[in-house]
Amino acid sequence: MLSSRKNRPEMPLAYPGFDHIKRFWDPKHSNYVAKILPGEFYISGNGEIISTVLGSCVSACVRDPVLGIGGMNHFMLPQHGGHSSVEWEGAQVSSETRYGNWAMEYLINELLKAGAVRNRLEVKVFGGGQVLANMTDVGARNIHFVESYLSNEGMTISAKDLGGIFPRKVFYFPDTGKVLVKRIKTVSNDTIVSRERDYMRRIDKDIGDTSSDSIELFD
Repeated sequence: MLSSRKNRPEMPLAYPGFDHIKRFWDPKHSNYVAKILPGEFYISGNGEIISTVLGSCVSACVRDPVLGIGGMNHFMLPQHGGHSSVEWEGAQVSSETRYGNWAMEYLINELLKAGAVRNRLEVKVFGGGQVLANMTDVGARNIHFVESYLSNEGMTISAKDLGGIFPRKVFYFPDTGKVLVKRIKTVSNDTIVSRERDYMRRIDKDIGDTSSDSIELFD
């Protein structure tokens, strides 16, 4: 164990403002992984992996393939209110990014700030499963939102794995654009569903309204 730690490369520096994101060494992939939770996003140009677990939430993986800079978001609801990128001043995590319209704009703006060129951006999208059986199909609304948003922005989806009834675990490699997706077909507990229910309750408490409107699969 000690020897393997000595042989690990040093953890790359996070981009400014992303130090709070949990990162760890993954021996299976021999790389550092940044794990994002609902309402978070992360960008990297250092060869790291970005991962998340999705139920009804959706994640967009966006990168500039020339620079090898990319990022992933994780949003729970389609949209809320209006937002102007001119007013955005760099808070990396806030209640705003739980919503798709803000999560997309924050992620894209941060990539452009890091040097990415908008007309080169490559987009892949994942999630939107109907995992909350007793609730309206938030996943379908998230899918409709992200596809409509990208179409309106003139951005083509180059790969996607959306819908269905299963949660997903996603690993994104921003430097190459590779994505690993695991559909979680058997779950020994209801951790994912419970997390999403709790998250929806917190949103409802905070806002008072929840009614707003190349992939490799592995087992």
